[in-house]
Amino acid sequence: MSTGELHIGVYVDAENIRYNGGYSMRYDVLRRFAGREDEARLLRLNTYMAVDGERMKRDHEYRERIRGYQQAVRDLGWKIIEKPVRWFVDEEGNSMSKANADLDLAVDVMLQSERLDQVLLVTGDGDFLQVVRALQNKGCRVEVLAFRNVSRELQHEADAFYSGYLVPGLIPLRGDVRVPWGEMGSRIRGICIRWEADRGFGFIRFLTAISARLWVTDTRQEDSPYESAFVHISDLPRELDTDDLPSRDIILEFDIEPSETEKGGFIARRCTVVNRYDGRTGGLSKQSDRAAVTERGEGGADPSLEDESEEHETVAEPS
Repeated sequence: MSTGELHIGVYVDAENIRYNGGYSMRYDVLRRFAGREDEARLLRLNTYMAVDGERMKRDHEYRERIRGYQQAVRDLGWKIIEKPVRWFVDEEGNSMSKANADLDLAVDVMLQSERLDQVLLVTGDGDFLQVVRALQNKGCRVEVLAFRNVSRELQHEADAFYSGYLVPGLIPLRGDVRVPWGEMGSRIRGICIRWEADRGFGFIRFLTAISARLWVTDTRQEDSPYESAFVHISDLPRELDTDDLPSRDIILEFDIEPSETEKGGFIARRCTVVNRYDGRTGGLSKQSDRAAVTERGEGGADPSLEDESEEHETVAEPS
């Protein structure tokens, strides 16, 4: 254990994240998020990625894309642990692929936790529930970050659960990318923290920047990294049952515009629901074809890289 410094380890179940909403996750932003504490020292940055060894041997273009992408991740300080893709045929004769990193990740984090004060698990897989408990029993604080299809038990067992959708810049948003997250005209994500049902409006809280003070959730406090935006029922999806509001389980994506009545205030416009952690589907926006295919793995898609050239570009934010 550390004295003075906060020693942190980050462990990314890359295939779980890739198939569940984090297709274009930026590793530089993830690193900044994990090391947000003032005294933080990142001792371990491990990501477990699938690689089709047989295809690497016969497909030069695929091999070059894989190696280029991996090098870009390594340049950001990450250690890559490769997991071989295994192919099998299902009952209907379809070729399917699988690459499971659960065991390697679990063994590594348990062995390396002797020198860690805090662990960030980037996965939504409920199979890590016992790992979380074991780490906590050893005195480690365990945080979990994920996007879609997150085990409810894993969320509750972790010392903190963070939706990757709410971390500024962690995955791309549609809209004008030239407008930084949180500025007027940007498109961002947040949660509804207050809803006046009889008056048809409420307030959405959103994170303005990665900060060590994520626990200061009261937007009225000067040191809070959060802001709130007014939202009218007319800007919510018609399919969303407002009886479900307020809710920390419903992730809303919206454009922010200046308030006409409050100086410096925000209004949330054109809201969509990008994810729900309560198991319901009301108001959920339709996924893009790429996201749907990638997350379901239809057609025996290679889980290691489907379009590596584009994913390579989203390893880090443009300088």
